[in-house]
Amino acid sequence: MTSTSSTSSSPSAPRGGAAGPALRLDDLAKGQELARREYPISRDTLVRYAGASGDFNPIHYNDAFATQVGLPGVIAHGMLTMGTAMSAVLDVVGDPTAVRACATRFTKPVEVPALEPTTLSVVVTVRGVDAEAGTAELDVTAEAGGAKVLGRARATVALAPRSADGGTAAAGSEPTA
Repeated sequence: MTSTSSTSSSPSAPRGGAAGPALRLDDLAKGQELARREYPISRDTLVRYAGASGDFNPIHYNDAFATQVGLPGVIAHGMLTMGTAMSAVLDVVGDPTAVRACATRFTKPVEVPALEPTTLSVVVTVRGVDAEAGTAELDVTAEAGGAKVLGRARATVALAPRSADGGTAAAGSEPTA
């Protein structure tokens, strides 16, 4: 299964600073690790997500039902897993409006035991930089229980270049020489 989420493709630069430090396009290099995060996912997390999303499928809260349909036990919602992994991107970009697109494939379910949380380990690296478009493509690796749970997880973010004085260039402005 593949899930894709896109936002407007306008090339405006992020406002920066809302959720973290402003990241600049000139600061990035292919292969650079930008973030390494761990997020606990518990049964409590699943209950809260089910209420917010309206997804009350019993595979997300009933062990007997989950095993009856062939799952190893209760599993996290796929979109919860994707959203949690992508929150690492938001942490490093610092502005949710900078995210232009994100996509992934769900490769393995995230098992969530009844009494203890599962840890979702996320690493964000730079896949490439398109200076002309003012965007960077990021790879997002997510693992739980030692298994990769998302495949081809990527995000495209619009970032401002550094201006000649070392600050962030204004949205839509050309870098000065």
